[in-house]
Amino acid sequence: MTKYLISFPADAMVLAEEEFPSVVADSHAVIEQAKAAGVYVFGGGIDTDIEPVLVTGRGAVSDETYPGVNITGGFLVLELPSRQDAVEWAGRVAAACRCPQELREFGYDPAS
Repeated sequence: MTKYLISFPADAMVLAEEEFPSVVADSHAVIEQAKAAGVYVFGGGIDTDIEPVLVTGRGAVSDETYPGVNITGGFLVLELPSRQDAVEWAGRVAAACRCPQELREFGYDPAS
């Protein structure tokens, strides 16, 4: 089976404050459905209160990051039998989060 990344940037979620509790509940419900279906791998949100760092192969740490890269928002990794299944799950997540989701496919790695 193939692993898929379903994600959105933080600024894609444009909600009224009173909508937030129902979005949280709906998104957690989709995660529980994915777990029950046995397709959930990992998910979460990027903590934007903690600044990213760049780490070299020698272990040196820098406050700089790659230019133009600003990863925020939430993501979900699911392992699914087909791209169509991934599109269906992305639709569920989009409905729960009230914003479109980006769908990406991980390349096959026999070591993982």
